[in-house]
Parts: sequence; C-alpha cells; structure tokens
Amino acid sequence: MTDRFRQITRRTVLRGAGATLTLPWLAAMTPDLDRLGAAPPAPLRLACLFMPNGVLPSHWTPKSDGGNYTLSPSLEPLAPVKQHVLVLTGMRNKKSHFGEGHYTKTAALLTGEAIRKTGGTNLRNAVSVDQLAARHVGETTRLASLELGIDPVRPVVDMGFSTVYGGHVSWRTPTTPAPKEIDPRRAFDRLFRTLRTGSADLSVLDLVREDARRLRRKVGQADRNKLDEYLESVRALERRVEAWTKRRPVGLPPASPTSPNDHAAHVDLMLDLIVTAFRSGATRIASFMFGNAVSGKGFSFLDGVNGGHHHLSHHQNKPDLKRQYQLINRWHVAQVAKMLQRMREIPDGDGTLLDHSMVFFASGLRDGNRHDPNNLPVLLGGGAGGRLVGGRHVKLRMHTPLCNLHLTMLRCLDVPVESFGDSRGIVKEILRG
Repeated sequence: MTDRFRQITRRTVLRGAGATLTLPWLAAMTPDLDRLGAAPPAPLRLACLFMPNGVLPSHWTPKSDGGNYTLSPSLEPLAPVKQHVLVLTGMRNKKSHFGEGHYTKTAALLTGEAIRKTGGTNLRNAVSVDQLAARHVGETTRLASLELGIDPVRPVVDMGFSTVYGGHVSWRTPTTPAPKEIDPRRAFDRLFRTLRTGSADLSVLDLVREDARRLRRKVGQADRNKLDEYLESVRALERRVEAWTKRRPVGLPPASPTSPNDHAAHVDLMLDLIVTAFRSGATRIASFMFGNAVSGKGFSFLDGVNGGHHHLSHHQNKPDLKRQYQLINRWHVAQVAKMLQRMREIPDGDGTLLDHSMVFFASGLRDGNRHDPNNLPVLLGGGAGGRLVGGRHVKLRMHTPLCNLHLTMLRCLDVPVESFGDSRGIVKEILRG
C-alpha cells in the first residue's frame, strides 16, 4: 500500500499572507509508478562559487592524479566528501589574459569573454554560464536564479577598469551584471516572502501554518516526517538570519561586519541559503562570491593569520606570508566542503541533493602573487544525476579552455548549446561512460 493519500504536484507551495514557501521533493509528488514504470529524475542544480585572489600553487595541486591521489594541504578539508569532488588542473581562461590585475579575470570567470576596458557605464562582457542555464531551467522554479555575495559593489575606477567588473561573476546580458544580494535577511525574504509589511515580525512558518496543516492531511506519514524536518530546517535558518540582523549596528549596511568572526558567519549563512534554495526548489541556479576582486578582507579570525586577503596573496615568496595565504585558501575549501557535506545529507529523489547537483568552485587567478591566469584552481562537486565521476584529480592537457567545462555543465543540464565562449568541446574525462 502506498504511503501517500493524494497526488500533489511538484509545484505545490505553502502560502500565507506575505509568504510563499516552496517545498522539497515528497513521495506524493511522484506520478503513478505502476503506469510510468519509474519515478521522474530529480532536477539538477548548478552553483557557481568564486574565490578572489588565487591560491598558493605549491599547496594546492595534488602530487598525483587519478582516483588514488592524495589531497594537497589546501584541499585536505575535502576529505569527508572526496569521492564527490573532481579536482581539475590544466585549464585556462584565455580571453581573461587581456589587461593586468584582477578585474578581467573575475568578470570573465563564468563568461569566457574579454571585457571592455572602461571606467564608466559602458560595460561589455558576455552572458555567464549560470545565467544561460537559468534561461533554460529557470521557468520551472520560483526564482530563475539566486546571486549572493559578501562585499558591496562600490563603482570606482582602478587601473582603468570599473570595479563593477570585480564585483560580479554572474552576467544576465553582455552589458548587465546580475545584481547580487549581500544581506542574508533580504536573501531569505527573496526566497520565502512575498511581502514584508505588517507580517514582517512573524516567522514565515507562522504565515504558512494553515496551508502546512492542510498539506499534512493529504500526504502519508513518511512525507509528513519529511515535511516537518524541512520546515524546522527553514525555521532554524530563519533564526540564524534574525540573529545576524540583530547584530547589525544602526547606521551600518546590513552586511557590514562588526567583528572578525562575522565574516565566517556571513559566509556560512549565504552558503546555507543556497542549499536551502536548492532543497526547497525555489531555484536550481545560484552563484556566490566569497569576496570581490582585490578583496582585502581581514582573516585574523584564523589562527596564525594576521592580515588582509589581497595583501597576503602578494606574498613576494616570503615564507610567513605564504603560510598565511595558504591558510586562507584552506579555509575557503573548508567552507565548500561543509556545503557539500550538508547537501549529501539531504535526501532528494532517488539519491541526495549532492547527487543531483554541480558545485563549481574556482578563482580567476592561479598564483595571486603573479596574477597568473594559467592552470586555474578548479573544483567540481556533486554527481549531476550520475553524469559525473567524482573522487579524482583529473589532469587535463595544459591550456584546456575553461569554457570546455562550462559547456560540459550546460550539457549536463540539458541546455541545447553547441559551444560556449572559446570552448573546443566538452571535458569527456569527467563524464561517466
């Protein structure tokens, strides 16, 4: 006997005055298996994560390749999810070589295009891989895509380039970057609220309570348990967002840190918002910037680090500066690993959320000290619905176009494209079969 009372659709949501709560996959959303023979595949998700200022190459690249490789010092935090991650070396983003510094390499990371050198408003880039994907899969979700970050964008001119280039990796059109949200409260509200008026002080769960009760009566016990656990996870995230908001002193932007540890808490919240957005089905496409190009974020909250990120990336081969720079690299990898671990713990269709996702993580530079744009540091987590074979260091032919990977991700998402940027084909080495 089936553990569901009534069929509901995948687009079922909980509604209330000022709130709309999208739902994770429930058994009651599965069509009649006797008639169809199999459940429909879970939707695939794509998250693109950017880290500024490059890496310390000597501590990033594993010494060996294949499936039996040993994680390098900077990649050691991946150990719990190693089998779900591809370490990719040998790629470059050729058109980002134009110009000095960080801006061309940041803005081009997801577009593969040479940006126009301008300090004004006549920006020129290309549509980024995440936004191209959103055009094709975004119609099935409440939000076509979700763009998050940490640092505000303050338009000035640096080395002849508008710093708007360094504040965005996601581009909706060649002239329009996708605005990113840096305030966790506004990001949460975008996912789950439709209004923030008289109901602003109420939890979104209070606002959808009656709809949730009606849904519980329609589904079986297993779905009730899953629904209750999901709603509690949303409430737990909401409490963390509320606590973050209360720490903001009057007169400072909502995302301005008031203590060094606030940066770690801020990043943790933003990555959890992406996981919750994917789990709930609010969106299938997201991007996140750990910092803007040339980020000078202080990392004194890490033991052994006393300085800003950009300053330490220009280590001048001084051992102590290199050591601190590498600890920052390692910390960023640890945040990605934590995100992947959480995704692995969330059931989704016939697997987990991680099984049905791709998490791209990279910097537009290799060695921050040299602004080296070759052999970029790239990780790709998740299973893409069984299409990716993880747990390996894949050493590609040197100067393989980064856009080959972008094209591969688009193909995994069934986006009908023949090429992307300067791609010359897909990265067959990471695909099953």
